Amino acid sequence: MSLRHYIFLKDVLLLALTAFGGPQAHIAMMLKLLVDKRRYITEQELIELNALCQILPGPTSTQTITAIGYKIGGPNLAYLALLIWVLPAATFMAIAGLGISYLEENNISLQFLRYIQPMAVGFVAYAAYMISAKVVHTKTAVTLLVISAILAYFFHSPWVFPALLIAGGAVTALRFRQHPEEKDKKLNVQWANFILYVAVFVGAAVIGGFTSSLPVRLFENFYRNGSLVFGGGQVLIPLMYTEFVDFKNYLTGEEFLSGYALVQALPGPTFSFCTFIGNLAMRRFGIPGQLLGSFVATVGIFLPGTFLIFFVIRFWDELKKYRVVRASLEGISAVSSGMVTAAAIQLYHPIENTPLNFGIVVATFCLLMFTKVPAPLLILTGLLLGFVL
Repeated sequence: MSLRHYIFLKDVLLLALTAFGGPQAHIAMMLKLLVDKRRYITEQELIELNALCQILPGPTSTQTITAIGYKIGGPNLAYLALLIWVLPAATFMAIAGLGISYLEENNISLQFLRYIQPMAVGFVAYAAYMISAKVVHTKTAVTLLVISAILAYFFHSPWVFPALLIAGGAVTALRFRQHPEEKDKKLNVQWANFILYVAVFVGAAVIGGFTSSLPVRLFENFYRNGSLVFGGGQVLIPLMYTEFVDFKNYLTGEEFLSGYALVQALPGPTFSFCTFIGNLAMRRFGIPGQLLGSFVATVGIFLPGTFLIFFVIRFWDELKKYRVVRASLEGISAVSSGMVTAAAIQLYHPIENTPLNFGIVVATFCLLMFTKVPAPLLILTGLLLGFVL
């Protein structure tokens, strides 16, 4: 590897340890570090890659980091970037699962987390503003943003997200003649990763259906969810609650919300919340069982998105040469902005609507907007206030 590759991996580790606020906030931080400061890729390339990852099922920011690594240094750098990005958050959430189990066994209150959720909403609101300012420049884009925000807010089915993205892309694709035509279009699709993705999906479903092994069934559960979740972590949360709390009773609602508050307080991918769920689902097997549960849940939730991004990224640059594809990216980016805006509002609903909580949301947004206070310092302050007050 070259020196540039090592610096990139160091930057990925820095993001993994400091990127708070979910996939929308992650993109804003990637713009600052990977585009503005390091210039690994252009701003337009990052926006297009993020739009691509929004279309694919799986963890958006994780796929975006992986795709950037691929563009800079090929598959090997992409794999290393993926591991470095996921490992800190997954480790934190595995420890959190063990910690929650310990606190509950000793009847210790979890109220110290109460200021973190409204702060997370402030982070997402700031990300919605930043991304919208970058990608929304026409009346059509503004219209798509507003319509997608309204529909994403009122309709929570996971299939609404890909439908909105496809519809938004189709609207602006109609104006493809405004884009210059490129020659030498040679689309060479390599199917290996897609075949592997389908094979694991089918194999996990068959083995999970016939086995009584809880780790195997957990892997199947998370792989299936990772294959069907569009729109990032905010879509994952209600699906996880329905399956693992309401239906399977692997953990209580209080435990689930505590883990959700923790993942908002931690840096890295929101999908690492599944590490926590897998951990508590296996707690009757003791600490080794909980660690195994964290491992199979983490692999299961991140693997499908990894297969898919490695499949698509290999022909993405060639695919963009088609005018229809380039034109569609404007609509996809505008719809993505609308979905982020809806997510900021939706994430506020589980929080008690008090003047204090609303004020924390506004204060967090303003601090991010008008000051250079680092995100980790804001989160640490929220945790300290929770402990003290």
